[in-house]
Amino acid sequence: MKPGFLKSLVPALLILAAPLTLPAQEHAAPADTAHAAGPVDIITPHITNSDHMEVPWPVFPFFKEITLPHWEPIHLGPLTLDMSPSKHVVMLLIGSTVLFLVMLLVAGAHKRASRAGVAPKGAANAIEAMILYIRNEVILPNVGHHGEGFVPYLLTAFFFILTLNLLGLVPYGSTATGNISVTATLAILTFITVELAGIRAQGLGYLNTIFYWNNDLPMVLRPVLFAIMSPVEMIGKITKPVALAIRLFANMTAGHIVVLAFIGLIFTFGSLISIAPFVMAVLVMVLELLVAFLQAFIFTLLSSVFIGQIREAHH
Repeated sequence: MKPGFLKSLVPALLILAAPLTLPAQEHAAPADTAHAAGPVDIITPHITNSDHMEVPWPVFPFFKEITLPHWEPIHLGPLTLDMSPSKHVVMLLIGSTVLFLVMLLVAGAHKRASRAGVAPKGAANAIEAMILYIRNEVILPNVGHHGEGFVPYLLTAFFFILTLNLLGLVPYGSTATGNISVTATLAILTFITVELAGIRAQGLGYLNTIFYWNNDLPMVLRPVLFAIMSPVEMIGKITKPVALAIRLFANMTAGHIVVLAFIGLIFTFGSLISIAPFVMAVLVMVLELLVAFLQAFIFTLLSSVFIGQIREAHH
């Protein structure tokens, strides 16, 4: 399992998977109608996918809705693949580009600081501290001994999820991690990594993580428990990536929906009492900033725990 391969796998597969697994969830109205509704509907575009997206515009209401290109579907026998880019695919591309450029700048700053014999300063120092913390306090203790090979993938997953989460909080942005196909692809990547780690660590003993066979039991009980526990073991394998996908998707979507509810109250009241939901909306947005970091951390932590569990599994 080569670190360089794992490092490039997450963004590439996510960008490919988003248009394949989930078609557009919304069809935006024509430009003039969208402009009329724009000042009110400012949260929904952050969590829904479509073949339209908003871009900055110098004329009021300071955005313009553009239609993304539509390509002819690819037909593979009975299967039809729509490879046309959607709004979340664009956000995946933007997130990958931003993450690549930031890490390139951080690596350059770190090299210059190392040559000068000093610590990097500013944002480079903060990101380096985050990398070291996630590596030394989250990944390695949970993955276990000789777990360095999993660090590139898990660090890439952490910063990629964090970047997508933060892009969903900026104007004109959209929360790609609020798309179940994106979080499901991340979970599938982790599932593959976990199972490959189990095969590599246990060899043929990996089969014991699927088919329950307890050599300590009397022979007459072994087939009975095999029939009962083997489906449980298989279900346990499936529920782990499902939990990863649903947790990230639900948390990133829920916060925006709560903000939308408070903003709706502002327009509903239309008086001084609207100050209360306005303050609550601001506080929830601040909380969303914390959730963006927290969900990336939890995904990385659980992925590390799952890898560590299967590497040390004994049945």
